[in-house]
Amino acid sequence: MKSQLWKTPAGRDRLEQWYDRFQAKVEVPVESFHVPTTWGENHVLVAGPEDGQPLVALHAMRTGASFLLAELGPLLTEYRVYAPDLPGQSIRGLDIRQPLDDASAAQWTAELLDGLSLSSTNLFGISWGGYLARAATTALPDRVNKLALMVPAGIANGSHLTGLMKMAFPMIRYQIRPTEARLRKLLAPIVSTWDEDWGGYIACSLRDLKMDPRIPPLATDAQLQALTMPVLAIVGEEDISFPGRAIHERLRKVLPSAEIELVENCKHCPPTTPEFREWLARRLKTFFN
Repeated sequence: MKSQLWKTPAGRDRLEQWYDRFQAKVEVPVESFHVPTTWGENHVLVAGPEDGQPLVALHAMRTGASFLLAELGPLLTEYRVYAPDLPGQSIRGLDIRQPLDDASAAQWTAELLDGLSLSSTNLFGISWGGYLARAATTALPDRVNKLALMVPAGIANGSHLTGLMKMAFPMIRYQIRPTEARLRKLLAPIVSTWDEDWGGYIACSLRDLKMDPRIPPLATDAQLQALTMPVLAIVGEEDISFPGRAIHERLRKVLPSAEIELVENCKHCPPTTPEFREWLARRLKTFFN
């Protein structure tokens, strides 16, 4: 049966190598195990002190658990972070495409928490993982103590025309002749800071990882208002995918209790600098504590 994730066996191997490379960047010990779900054995990474406060962290689309852990380093001295590989969105995730219009997100999350022996937890999701975290929390409010979202999908969308105009021609040029200069130009509208490892991985994913063209559906007002626990949204002022100001305006109207951080000079892919990682860790610690 053909994979829904990788294009070729050689491409799968390259993607696996990048996954391992980012895991090696995590400066504390990382454990790896699997949790049974209806869809199969779901891979999970866990890092941080065994007696630390539990935090489940859901990564962005087309990345993986190791990539997210590598960006959460300052949190890992205090929190016990569980990072599952999302189905259909990581080379080590389940090789499926879960529907976006049914209860799959809630069922998967509930089974994951059961497998981790977490009756309830704090939950953090970024981009696609933010959509998944929000959808699951709406359905499972008793299992999420606090919810933090970063550049989340599913609350407000950017202009498809703007995105097409900014990225379509650079994508064509890059596919014709892939060079670092053309990759940088392609990614300029969505990447806040250039990082050699992230650039190398994205180049690999463009070549070896199959696209999932779906955009998560927007939450209804009722689904957002069902979030009765504390909610933090960290959004990018220059995010063309899920515009920070539009998310800010919608949450202010629909969920006025939410805390919102509108980050300047932040596009859809947040900065990958030590300074930003420290700021993010401080902000999440303040919220979760």
